[in-house]
Amino acid sequence: MAVLAGLAVLYFGMTGRSTGDGGVSGGVVLLAVLAALLVWHLTRPAGNKPVD
Repeated sequence: MAVLAGLAVLYFGMTGRSTGDGGVSGGVVLLAVLAALLVWHLTRPAGNKPVD
């Protein structure tokens, strides 16, 4: 899920640009990494709980 969140940010960051540069800015990449880390943190399994 974290990878999908990062890819979604990259996709929407690239398609929302009106200039014809075609590249990805550093801010969009940073935002994608932060989104992926946030999703990973929220969806990671607890390490000390046994699985039922």
